[in-house]
Amino acid sequence: MEIPERFHIVETEGWLVNHRMNSALPGYLMISSKTDTNDLSDLSAAALQELGPLLATAQDVLKRKLGAQRVYIGRYGHSPGYPIHFHVIPIYDWVEELFWKDSRYRALQNFADGPGETPTDGAELTLFVWREFCERAEPPRVEGRSVTRTIELLREAMRLGSSKAS
Repeated sequence: MEIPERFHIVETEGWLVNHRMNSALPGYLMISSKTDTNDLSDLSAAALQELGPLLATAQDVLKRKLGAQRVYIGRYGHSPGYPIHFHVIPIYDWVEELFWKDSRYRALQNFADGPGETPTDGAELTLFVWREFCERAEPPRVEGRSVTRTIELLREAMRLGSSKAS
């Protein structure tokens, strides 16, 4: 899949970091392998060495520069035509507030046999972000920077961060 240049954040020999194209949530990043594989063991040692610092830099920038209270990182890439990739999802205070205000998501509590360890978890908030900010024709109102402004900020911050890591 070709990612339009306007979504690109930073690129290494083995990876492309871009803003998720269909996400209205500022800072929702994708880190995709340039090697057409769904298996980490198929990647070169150099690509694997780049991965850790990229994930760490993305998390740091989302927290430090954008104010995410948490950052979820998930590995995906089982669909044909998509190489192994990681979703890097910022959870801002206002995102979690929207989650709690939306009564439809209280149904998730019915799937547990008892109380959870915390009031909500990463799986529930990830589902909320996917459904509300990526799949809805009219996503919730975003607080703070636009996606376009966020991409500009992330380009600058991750280039600086990646040069520190090298």
